[in-house]
Amino acid sequence: MKSPNSRFLHIMARLVPALVGAGLFVSAVPPQEPAPPDFDVILSHGRIVDGTGAPWFRGDLGIQGDRIRAIGDLSAAGAARRIDATGLVVAPGFIDMLGQSEFCLLVDNRAASKITQGITTEVTGEGTSIAPLTERLVEESAPVYKAFGLVADWRTLGEYFRRLEERVHPAINLATFVGAGGVRNAVIGEDDRRATSQELDRMKALVAQAMEQGALGLSSSLQYMPDRFADTAELVALAGVAARYGGVYLTHQRSEGNLIFESLEEVFTIAEKAAVPTEIWHLKTAYKANWGKMAEVLARIEAARSRGIDVTANQYPYIRASNGLDSCLPLWAREGGIEKTIARLRDPAQRERIKKEMDDPTVSTWENQWYGAGGGEGILLVSVLNKDLKKYEGLNLAEIGRRLGKDPRDAVMDLVVSDRGRSACVTSIMSEEDVRTALKHPLVSICTDSEAVAEDGPLVGSKSHPRAWGSFPRILGKYVRDEKLLRLEEAVRKMTSLAASRVGLRDRGILRPGMMADLAVFDPTMIRDVATFEDPNHYSVGMMYVFVNGRAVVDQGRITEARPGRALRGPGFKAGNR
Repeated sequence: MKSPNSRFLHIMARLVPALVGAGLFVSAVPPQEPAPPDFDVILSHGRIVDGTGAPWFRGDLGIQGDRIRAIGDLSAAGAARRIDATGLVVAPGFIDMLGQSEFCLLVDNRAASKITQGITTEVTGEGTSIAPLTERLVEESAPVYKAFGLVADWRTLGEYFRRLEERVHPAINLATFVGAGGVRNAVIGEDDRRATSQELDRMKALVAQAMEQGALGLSSSLQYMPDRFADTAELVALAGVAARYGGVYLTHQRSEGNLIFESLEEVFTIAEKAAVPTEIWHLKTAYKANWGKMAEVLARIEAARSRGIDVTANQYPYIRASNGLDSCLPLWAREGGIEKTIARLRDPAQRERIKKEMDDPTVSTWENQWYGAGGGEGILLVSVLNKDLKKYEGLNLAEIGRRLGKDPRDAVMDLVVSDRGRSACVTSIMSEEDVRTALKHPLVSICTDSEAVAEDGPLVGSKSHPRAWGSFPRILGKYVRDEKLLRLEEAVRKMTSLAASRVGLRDRGILRPGMMADLAVFDPTMIRDVATFEDPNHYSVGMMYVFVNGRAVVDQGRITEARPGRALRGPGFKAGNR
């Protein structure tokens, strides 16, 4: 015989389903909260190009927090948001191997011209980095900071990174090198002389400090001052410090023109003697006399690698370069800083000497970009700091000379004086065939060599180089889709995993579960650059979604309010040095 309790349970087991069906029974158990979704975002049915160079495949990608959590068939998974990526390419976020935005992010944290290209991480710090700074260097840069309402309140790289993360909150990730020219300027200034042993020790200590605070390695920009004044032994010593911390060495080599082969040998020597992985920034063969040499340049890099020297390169996909207008002047005229330069430019006898050297095709002590660009017709003034000079932006130096009624060489010198060496220009110095030859090579990654700019906001106004707006979409549109120079998968590899591996970004550049959720999602039929040399200040089109650390900074082609970027620190970083 069943106990009363057992009988009660038996009766209830039969009655409860009927009561529930009739709506007459309410459970005393509180309702359960719905289970959280499996993912924050799922990108469905996209063409996944994973960054390795492997063929694309159709699939879904799930993001949870700041990481990729799954790739495959996620049709049954739950997500807070599901984006239909049918017809779109889902790729790792692009890595700009030379971005120059360390200052501009303090002015405008959107990095608008970068994220609209699909760039999620920028590498910077060419020759002169954002830190270390001395009081003298801060004072010399004060007019630039004042023009944008900023104060340089950091002196070390660690302090700059802290400002970036705690106060700036950029849309993109930023990693930087410590510049050999910057530490030379901090210790020696801009004088053309060899460092003493004590000065070299101080420079090495600054490099070590920057490495411990998160620098990726050492950089140099040997066409410009004061980097130009460093000999090979000095660079080997400084690169050796970076190598001890696991860093790498990147360089704007000493010559991209008439002495390019000799310059390559110096690059190889530094890499070998310092035992440091090395990359050449914005590889080019400059000036008409050197057009057609790119195949030989690449062959020499391959030969160095066959000897065990770890060297690669990167490039931007345009035939014109950009730098300071004062780079049109002989090196001796710029030595010692802007005050000494201005004094020389105001001396009639020295002006005549400068003009003569600017037209000398045989000069070997400096890169004569004035002559190499064909004179004033090949030099375009794109930006100035002095507002009185704004009317000349967008004109070449021949046109400016005519407006002023002056020899265009005198116009260069007058502009340098009036703008205190802060004007920028675009120079016509490369051939399309050399650009294409480099772009096809598997050892060459991609850069913009330009700071972030925008169509509106505090950085709007001046002209710029179109590479700032369109380098990555130009490759995907012109060279991949239209001209079929590269496979899509190979182009993406150059923009992602190749770049990440060269600078030690181990958790970015490939689409894999566990990797950081930096993504570029674009329409391969639409992606293209819009910026031109004549009318540069326009965003590229076709980039539909861009995620940085799991958050959308571009959504359906529009810039969002999200600012999830981070400072990416190098291998020598010690947590106590924030």
